[in-house]
Amino acid sequence: MTHEELPSNGREKQAKARSLWMKGYQAQMNQQVDKAIRYYRDSLKLFPTAEAHTFLGWAYSFQGEYQEAIEECLKAIDLDPSFGNPFNDIGAYFIEQGKWEEAIPWLEKATQAPRYEPRHYPHFNLGRVYLHLKKDDLAMEHLNKALELSPDYAPALQAIAQINSRFN
Repeated sequence: MTHEELPSNGREKQAKARSLWMKGYQAQMNQQVDKAIRYYRDSLKLFPTAEAHTFLGWAYSFQGEYQEAIEECLKAIDLDPSFGNPFNDIGAYFIEQGKWEEAIPWLEKATQAPRYEPRHYPHFNLGRVYLHLKKDDLAMEHLNKALELSPDYAPALQAIAQINSRFN
């Protein structure tokens, strides 16, 4: 349902939920993760969105609660499978847990999601996975794609330098 299709009280709920989500994001950026979680949960109670579930998951990941983070991302995907962020985030959470192979299908889905910015993240994360798995050709392919999408992305430049240093 689009914003215009909601009854006026629904639009008000959606606007209030968005405001709470934005407050949660600001709290998280200020290292106030518990406060951010409260805002994200309050936002979800008013008007569930893929964004709020994804960011709640991100907050849980700051606490090392990767299973909860993944569960929130799965809820986000159920709400909006076109939203790429939760796919990338699940892949990143698997990486953080050392589950490199499990990250790959999620990151690949993120690269193809219709609604996703910044699009270079899943390519960078795939590059990290393949670098760890010592599949340098695949790592370079994805790192170069990340740089094609974001030419100044320093982590991708550093990873490429790391690969190149193996051959010098």
